[in-house]
Amino acid sequence: MKLDNKVAIITGAASGIGFGIARRYHAEGARVAIADRNGAAAEAVAAQLNAIAPGRALAVAMDVTSEDEVNAGVAQVIAAWGRIDVLVSNAGVQIVNPIESFAFSDWKTMLAIHLDGAFLTTRACLPHMYAQGGGAVILMGSVHSKEASKLKAPYVTAKHGLLGLAKVIAKEGAAHGVRANVVCPGFVRTPLVDRQIPEQAKELGIPEEEVVKRVMLGQTVDGEFTTIEDVAEVALFFAGFETNALTGQSLVVSHGWFME
Repeated sequence: MKLDNKVAIITGAASGIGFGIARRYHAEGARVAIADRNGAAAEAVAAQLNAIAPGRALAVAMDVTSEDEVNAGVAQVIAAWGRIDVLVSNAGVQIVNPIESFAFSDWKTMLAIHLDGAFLTTRACLPHMYAQGGGAVILMGSVHSKEASKLKAPYVTAKHGLLGLAKVIAKEGAAHGVRANVVCPGFVRTPLVDRQIPEQAKELGIPEEEVVKRVMLGQTVDGEFTTIEDVAEVALFFAGFETNALTGQSLVVSHGWFME
C-alpha cells in the first residue's frame, strides 16, 4: 500500500473532501488524524475507520484558526504516533456576497480559516517533519486559486494565497526533504457547494438550476461535478511522491473548468 506506516493529519476531515481523503489514505495503510472543529463528528469518523483497521484513526478536536488548538492537536498526534508524514490543510468554509456588501467580519473569518489555518497547521507540523527528515504538506486550493468568480472575494483571495504559501514551504523545506503542493478542485457536490446554490441564485437573480448548469458546470468539458474521490486521488498522488522533483506545484482537478 502506498502509505504504509505513514501518519497523516487531515483538517476538516469529519465530512466532505477531508473525510474522502482520510478514507483514501486509511485504505492505503496510513494512520490518520481526523482533525475537525466538530469534535463529536471527528470521533464518529475515527470510530468508523477504526472498525475497519483498529488503532489507525484518531479524532483531534481542532479549530484551525486557534494557535493553541492547532499546537495541542499536533502534539496529540505526536504523543500517539511519534511522527507526522503528511499534512493536508483542507478545512474551509464559503460565504458569498458582492464586495460592496461583504461584511468585514466575514472577510476576516474566511481568510482566518483558509490562510491562517494553513499557516498555523504547517508551522506546527514542520519541526517534526524536519526532525524526521521528510514529509509532505498538501494545501487544499481550488480552481479559484487560478481564476476568479463573482461574489467570492475572500475565498478567491485566500485560495490564490495558498499557492504562494506552498511555494515558500517548498523552498524552505527542500533541504529537509519536505515537499509542498496544492490540490485545486473544481466544483465538488458537498454540503458547502450545496449551500452556495440558493445563495448565488439570489445574488445573481437566476434560477438555482442555472447556477448549477451555467455558473458551476458551464465551463467544464462534460457538465460533470468533480467528485470527492477524484480529489482524494490527487491528494494521494502528492502524498506518495517522495522526492523534490514534485514540489511547489498545483494540480487542477476540475473536468476542465480551468485549464493551464
